Formats: sequence, structure tokens, C-alpha cells
Amino acid sequence: MKGVFRLPRGNDKEYSVQQMIIEKRLKKKNHFNFEKLIPGLLLLTAVLSVLTTIGIVFTLIFETFIFFDRVSIIEFLTNKKWYPFSATNASFGIMPLVVGTLKITGIAAIVAVPIGLATAIYLSEYASEKARRVIKPILEVLAGIPTIVYGFFALTFVTPILKQMIPSLETFNALSPGIVVGIMITPMVASLSEDAMSSVPRSIREGAFALGATKLETTIKVILPAAVSGITASVVLALSRAIGETMIVSVAGGSTPNASFDVTSSIQTMTAYIVQVSTGDAGYQTTIYYSIYAVGMTLFLFTLFMNLFAQFITRKFKEEY
Repeated sequence: MKGVFRLPRGNDKEYSVQQMIIEKRLKKKNHFNFEKLIPGLLLLTAVLSVLTTIGIVFTLIFETFIFFDRVSIIEFLTNKKWYPFSATNASFGIMPLVVGTLKITGIAAIVAVPIGLATAIYLSEYASEKARRVIKPILEVLAGIPTIVYGFFALTFVTPILKQMIPSLETFNALSPGIVVGIMITPMVASLSEDAMSSVPRSIREGAFALGATKLETTIKVILPAAVSGITASVVLALSRAIGETMIVSVAGGSTPNASFDVTSSIQTMTAYIVQVSTGDAGYQTTIYYSIYAVGMTLFLFTLFMNLFAQFITRKFKEEY
């Protein structure tokens, strides 16, 4: 005799167990077809991402080769003068743009690394849950502010304050945008470093406390070394973001390429030059037009090597718990 299942709540309709199994299998079959479609869609998005990356790299390489057909790569790498708009004696030495970019990145690192790391230590080891709920959203707000706003903040607020302390500071300079870029990347350093420190098991902390270590000693001598791979990766990724920053340095840094390390004078970074040419200062298919691809390729290589370095550090010093 077939088994019979009676629905509750006074429903007199009866189902045999066999009928219920058949209906369940039909539902699973329809659901399985939908589940089978999902991996294909995810694969399509992954392939599109890879193809987009390949397309970008191919475009940079192709246009850069056209530029180097017109300008010697030796001049591009060794010349210390960047005067692409000169009608009589144009010069395409990338060094001034590289120095300007490194000045901004160096100042940003001086600002962001200590503040971001101190914030991460506080959030991970000292802050209460209530304080963490307040500080974390504020950091996220800083990370979400448009960079053009940061640029005008640097030009109209930070620069006048710095001028009172440094009278020789020019209106457009490297110091002000460098500081503001550091403020911008601080949330990245703080958030990623805090995640790395929070991933250190509680048992390691308790072991240090059991040996008589104080909270500060445990943080500096135990937690930081254990999380060094994540902290280093966060710093390198944040500095990669600083190297590629555009609007802050375009608004507050100026457009004067120079190879000196003076932070009080006007500068021009690689991204700022690309913005200048892209806004219509050069005709299509001219040497100046192709120069933005050569500068873009240089910028791409900088960020690529820094990201590879971050991955190397993460793999080399990663702790398994």
C-alpha cells in the first residue's frame, strides 16, 4: 500500500509519497537548469574583464611604439627636460614628470603611513566596539570623497595655511597636494592594516599576555610582525593609488615639469600631463598626442611593479594560522 501524506491545518487533500517525490524532482530539475546557467554568466564576466585588460595594454603598447618611432627612447628615459609644446626645440624627457610624481607619492607616504597605521592599531587593539562603529564609517566617508573636492581643498585651504608657515611656498606646489593625497589614501592604509591585524588569532595575544607582556609590547612585538605581510601590502597598494592620482595634483600642483626635489615650487606629474593634453592642447596623431600614451605606459609599469611587489611581500611573509 502506498504511503499517504495528509496536509495539516484541516486540508483534506491527500498526496502520495511517490507523487511528492516526483514533484520534488521536477522542481530540482528546473532549479538545476538555472544553477547551470550561473557559472556560464560568471565565466563570461571574467572573460570580459580579462579581454578589457588585454585591450587596454595592447592600446598602450601600440600607441607607445608609434611615439618611439618619432622620439628616441634613450632621450625619453634620460633627458631631464620636458618641453613637448615648444615649437622650435621640443624635448620629451620623462624624468621631470617622474620626479614630480615621486615627490607627491613620498609626501603622501609620510602623511598616510604613520596616521593610517596608528589608526589601524587603535581600531584593532584598543578601540571599544562603540568607538569602532563610529570611526570606521568616518574613514569610509573620507575614502568616498571625490578627488576633485580634495583638489580644491588643497588649493584653497591647505595651501594658504602652509604659506603662513613657509613664505616662499608658491600657490601651486608639491607640498600641499602631497599632504592631501596622503589624507586621501589614509583610509586605505588604516582599513587594510586593521583587517590584517584583526586576522591574527586571539590565542597569540593571550600567549603574550601570559608571558607578562603589556598591551603596547604585544602590539608592537607580536601583532605587527605577525601582520607584516598585510600591512606592507596595504601600504604598497595605497602608494600605487597615490601614484595614479590625477585631479588633486592637476588642481593644486600646477603644470610646470621640473626635475628638482624642491617641494615648494610648481610641479607636474604624469597624470597631470595626461589631463593637460587630453583637454585639447594637442592635435590628434601629433607627437604630443602620442606622448600621452608613452607617459601612460610609464605610469602603468610603475603601478604594475608596485602591485607585483605587494603580492610578493604578501606571499613571502604571510603567516598561516
